[in-house]
Amino acid sequence: MTNNRILIIDEMHKSISPLLTKAGFEPNYSPNISREEIINHKDQFVGFVVRSKTTIDKELLEGQQALKFIARAGAGVDQCDVDYLASRNIELLNAPEGNRDALGEHVVGMLLSLSNNLRHGDMDVRNKVWDREGNRGFEISGKTVGLLGYGHMGSAVAEKLSGFGCRVIAHDKYKENYGDLYAEQVAMEDVFEQADIFSLHVPLTDETRNLVDLTYLKKFKKPIVFINASRGEVVPLKDLLAAMKDGTVRMAALDVLENEKLHFLTDAQAKVFNQLIKDDRVLFSPHVGGWSFESYQKINEVLVDKIKHLNLNDGK
Repeated sequence: MTNNRILIIDEMHKSISPLLTKAGFEPNYSPNISREEIINHKDQFVGFVVRSKTTIDKELLEGQQALKFIARAGAGVDQCDVDYLASRNIELLNAPEGNRDALGEHVVGMLLSLSNNLRHGDMDVRNKVWDREGNRGFEISGKTVGLLGYGHMGSAVAEKLSGFGCRVIAHDKYKENYGDLYAEQVAMEDVFEQADIFSLHVPLTDETRNLVDLTYLKKFKKPIVFINASRGEVVPLKDLLAAMKDGTVRMAALDVLENEKLHFLTDAQAKVFNQLIKDDRVLFSPHVGGWSFESYQKINEVLVDKIKHLNLNDGK
């Protein structure tokens, strides 16, 4: 392999350069590089390590004729032009193994916060209100948790729930024989029929964009606790708001939003967002479900291990 240079275009855990160097590569750590600078970069690289700074598309990469892989530090690859990469025989790597535990714990944490009214109770006490009855919670034990998607993230949530005495059911149309010790494989109709709690674990694709709209939510036979720690664009917030108003959704935990640039919401988005943030049945976090101190480093280890096992000899 004559070219062993790798361009790192996003902020990464400090371990990334030592790990790549030890693996025989020459890392160029440039987290402040602009998109224009990447496009006009004269050096040729065998690979890019990226997070979420910019779209990975033809415009960005067509000048990099030596490129053989894109390594995405995280699980989602919706910012990558998969078709263009395939046309160039550029490998696309991601690292869901590195942040699955962080995501699983975060989802369970959000569920526990909702079920025990922790946010509401905390604010009451801070305001010197001692309201035990108003903050009575419900137990996860005995409930049915439905998961849409049973890859690394969905299965991690199921594992974390295994000690709570609940039943976990999962539906994944792209997998076969995925039922295991932690979750029962079911049809989507069973999820609609039986779920008390519903958690999303699907990637953002043309098929899943706006999938969970009001019509979809109204298929549930019981009022549900709704959790989204996948991608915000899967759920139109105006539809979620409508479902909360009519009782279809009783509580919601959102780690992701359809527009996470909160200072650049459209008027329609701002109107919905302003109603949701006033509802203490809704819990938010800023897209940190898989973003723990531990996962920050584990993602690097997973990516570098995958890079090491690529066939990067000259000639494709």
